[in-house]
Formats: sequence, C-alpha cells, structure tokens
Amino acid sequence: QVQLVESGGGLVQAGDSLRLSCAASGRTVSGYAMGSWFRQAPGKERELVAAKNWAGSTTYYADSVNGRFTISRDNAKNTVYLQMNSLKPEDTAVYYCAVARNVPLRSSNLNAYDSWGQGTQVTVSS
Repeated sequence: QVQLVESGGGLVQAGDSLRLSCAASGRTVSGYAMGSWFRQAPGKERELVAAKNWAGSTTYYADSVNGRFTISRDNAKNTVYLQMNSLKPEDTAVYYCAVARNVPLRSSNLNAYDSWGQGTQVTVSS
C-alpha cells in the first residue's frame, strides 16, 4: 500500500496562493486511477474539493474552489499537487490527499479510498 505525506500548508493572507504536495512512497501513485484532495474545517465534515481520474482524464472541483484550485500529478516525483490561488478565509481547513484504484470521480465515501495522508493545515487570514 502506498504511503502519502502532505506538505505545503501554512498561514497566508486572502488572495495569496499555496501549492500543496502529496508525496507518495512504497508504491507509485500512477498505479492508482484516482487522486483526490479533501479538506476538513473545525466542526465540519471532511469534504471533497478536487479529484482527478488519471485513466479517463476527468476532473472534478467543488463549486467553492472551481476556477481557483488545480489538481495535478508528477509521475517522475511520485507526487500529487493541489495549486490553490485566490485563497479565501473560508478555505481554512486541514487538507488531505487520498488515492484509490476504483471509485467514482465525485465519491465522498472516505472508506472507498485506499490510502490517506496525515493532512496539512491551511489558514487564510482576512
């Protein structure tokens, strides 16, 4: 099973950008058809913000981040990224990456994913 480690979070101001990284080890991330980013704010459920089916080249973004966030993958670095632009205070959350061999593109079934990272905190001040 692949191990995932997120990094790149931090404290930024509204309007700034961050790029989150999800480094994989143990197995190649390219062996998983799906790569996704979730986030969880205090007191709220974990929500799907971006997902990409690498096999079918289909992508999903939550309405709240569409046009601002971009999910990508670098096979040579065995890493999945989430580029976040025009950050807003409501983007404040712990961000998690996850991979799966076979789940629907918009699946929010946390148990369906094969591996999760430990999360990285993103805080956006107004």
